[in-house]
Amino acid sequence: MVPSGLHLDPVAAQALASDGPSFEGTTPPGIAAESSGFRFQDVAAEAGVRFRYTFGDYAYDNILESSGSGATWIDHDLDGDMDLYLLNGVYIEGVSDPKGMRSFGQASDHFYCNSGDGTFVDCTDRVGLGSHDWSMGAVAGDYDEDGYPDIFLATYGANRLFHNNGDGTFTDVASELGLVGPRELNGFVKWSVGGSWFDYDRDGDLDLAVCNFLAFDPYHLHPGKEWEMPDPKEYDGQESKLYEQRPDGKFVDVTEHAGLKRPDSKCMGITVLDFDRDGHLDIFQGNDHQENFLFRARGDGTFEDMGLVAGVAVNDAGLGTGSMHGSPGDFDGDGKIDLLVVDLRHGSLYRKVNQTLFEDVTWASGVGGLLDGLGQWGAGLVDLDLDGDLDLFTTNGVAHILVGQYPVLGANDGRGQFKDARAGAGPYFSSRRSGRGAAFGDYDNDGDLDIVVNHVDHQATASLLRNDSLKSGSWLGLRLVGGGPKTSHGAFVEVSDGADSRVRVHQPAAGYLSGNDPRIHLGVGSVEEVVRVSVHWPSGRTQTWLDVEPNRYWVLWESPD
Repeated sequence: MVPSGLHLDPVAAQALASDGPSFEGTTPPGIAAESSGFRFQDVAAEAGVRFRYTFGDYAYDNILESSGSGATWIDHDLDGDMDLYLLNGVYIEGVSDPKGMRSFGQASDHFYCNSGDGTFVDCTDRVGLGSHDWSMGAVAGDYDEDGYPDIFLATYGANRLFHNNGDGTFTDVASELGLVGPRELNGFVKWSVGGSWFDYDRDGDLDLAVCNFLAFDPYHLHPGKEWEMPDPKEYDGQESKLYEQRPDGKFVDVTEHAGLKRPDSKCMGITVLDFDRDGHLDIFQGNDHQENFLFRARGDGTFEDMGLVAGVAVNDAGLGTGSMHGSPGDFDGDGKIDLLVVDLRHGSLYRKVNQTLFEDVTWASGVGGLLDGLGQWGAGLVDLDLDGDLDLFTTNGVAHILVGQYPVLGANDGRGQFKDARAGAGPYFSSRRSGRGAAFGDYDNDGDLDIVVNHVDHQATASLLRNDSLKSGSWLGLRLVGGGPKTSHGAFVEVSDGADSRVRVHQPAAGYLSGNDPRIHLGVGSVEEVVRVSVHWPSGRTQTWLDVEPNRYWVLWESPD
């Protein structure tokens, strides 16, 4: 008997039950030679994802070009298969070298529809998502509660809100609903890089936090070194925005009212979660060459910055670094949600100590040794081998010059210690690429998480890394659907098999410029019968299902009042 409010996903019902092929790659210098159980194969070309990234011209000489673009997984037609949205740069007059106008003036984003057999079809024109903007990050969310995921597209210039029409197509309604954003901030073109949907005012519909970066002056040159790319510290910032959805469906800017007005901040990523578990969703803002913010919701529609007090404002050297984004996850299995913040140094792993305090365990956990000197961009704490604990992936590159770096794959030993797991994980992990956005999603519905990476380098191809890792046991896939308000962003999920308990937070916008598979994936060890699942919904309700079978995708519906 299926528990009330729990439904087997009719499409992604069973794992494909295949460990996939094994293969070996060249071991990058300085890592252990013994092979791990991780296996990934770049199948982008054979799967039909023949995307090539452009930064608008043939040169690489400004911060807009170096920032790259993201990738987002979304099931746009509700067929149970994850579709893929890859974002692109474009030639911009006054910013790009004029030599690139002919080749890159009509560059666009690309949308790939999942065929359900492990391949994709480029359906960009058919769905209406071939935007010719300089696109940074796409954030999926059902803002109008019609059951279909819509897309907010953050750009350099006018933002887009693509309404899902329910027939496989999208229509831009940003201007109509008030989400284009200001034309300029701090005297220059508004530059949005991402955002996060959440119910800020707890009225049952989705609001939107938008991350704005800096006041980019394309004519500014590095003092005394005109041939070098200017540093982010040489530009003014641009305040990020909070948009509240009103009953008529339109959005209004409530940034100042909410206490979030920071005119000179340089946001690179916004993560929304209830960090202190008081029932109100908070906002972590990763900033470039500034202290990070942790805006705690007071419960009255306003926020206070607790970044310094909570211990997440700076790194272990007391510095505000080039933070990219906050990726939440319980890496040490103690039931509290920790925070990984990657940057251009060695990153920061903040372990949750109590309700309001984090401690920096970057080096103690082994993360510092893995990330030191690489320059991280897209990242995540995800269970890649289905053993129940969260592993580490980052895509890396140098910001100011077009130089590739090896990616990082860190295996969690189950006690919160990370070891290099690149050996034997596949050719991608022995190749130097310059990665930016990275997103995690199970595109082939076999139960494990695959990885897509958008690159800014001479190859310019995206990589679709199919996960063929040796599975450590059973798995569980959960799609959360809120009750009256169809919002589950920020929900906490606890899964117990009687011996072990694992906690996850539902936050697809948890990486630089990118959006993950909205379903929750986790390994449940050797369990083959049933597990207990509890969901703490953003509405304040808690529901528990006692007899959930593993190795399946389930849809969990929030019960009404």
